[in-house]
Amino acid sequence: MIRRNFVGTVNGLLASISYGTNPLFAIPLYACGFSVNSVLFYRYFFAVLIYVFIIKFIKKISLKVSFKQMIFLFILGLLFSFSSLTLFKSFKFLDSGIACTILFVYPMFTAIIMAIFFKEKITLKVVLSMFCAFVGIFLLSVNNVSSKIDPYGIVLVLSSALLYALYMVGVKKFPYINHLKAEKLNFYTMLFGLLVYVFTSKFGFNLDTIDSVKHLFFLLMLSIFPTIISIETINIAIKLIGSTKTAILGTLEPLSAIFFGVLFFGERLNFRSVFGIILILCGISFVVVQKQKNTGSQN
Repeated sequence: MIRRNFVGTVNGLLASISYGTNPLFAIPLYACGFSVNSVLFYRYFFAVLIYVFIIKFIKKISLKVSFKQMIFLFILGLLFSFSSLTLFKSFKFLDSGIACTILFVYPMFTAIIMAIFFKEKITLKVVLSMFCAFVGIFLLSVNNVSSKIDPYGIVLVLSSALLYALYMVGVKKFPYINHLKAEKLNFYTMLFGLLVYVFTSKFGFNLDTIDSVKHLFFLLMLSIFPTIISIETINIAIKLIGSTKTAILGTLEPLSAIFFGVLFFGERLNFRSVFGIILILCGISFVVVQKQKNTGSQN
């Protein structure tokens, strides 16, 4: 049991840290002139190629799904992909660490959606945690000379969080895919997500060209670390320690993004920004801890 918890915790931490590397590999590509659509197209394209190789030749899992499953997987792919699109666009308007922190309001959006459409009860503690998180967002969004802040960037990140919340609800509530293997879910989510960027790049005619080893390196790292490794490790963590504990460990994700932003991109934080980040992380932690008390035996 101790080993199971240890391995699960390590994988949960790896999932959070690896997903927090999104800006680490995306921002240098922006500096090289790559558009958001091009970065995301190549990210999904390489991830799909690598992941299908892993599934077919290493894990040897069939990718066969029914037509009904395909429909709901297509919807999930669109939600997941547009969530990525709005998040990556926000990096142009916000410091990456702040953007990734605000993204973590998605558990609260999930709670609201579940309450409105599936009659799940929202406790007073959840309401207080939401207030705490949104006060934190306000502190981050006010004009700040020490950080790159733009209200449009805030809207983009909140849109990304809402889309991801809808994706999470869909995974849990959509019929026909409840018991689908995680590998199939992940693969088709990436595959159908890729279609968004095929369309936005006008079927590849508007893609920026990969004309250096540096470009290829950053794109491959973007496909491997915050995409494939994050998906694989989070699946292991959920299996070993449950979804709620994994979500709690996920609060390390924005902190890792802040760390990379400060270390590699010269991003700065003042006291107000730090306090806002703490409020957001506290609010999110209250939500998942409350959920664990209510459903701990199910995990």
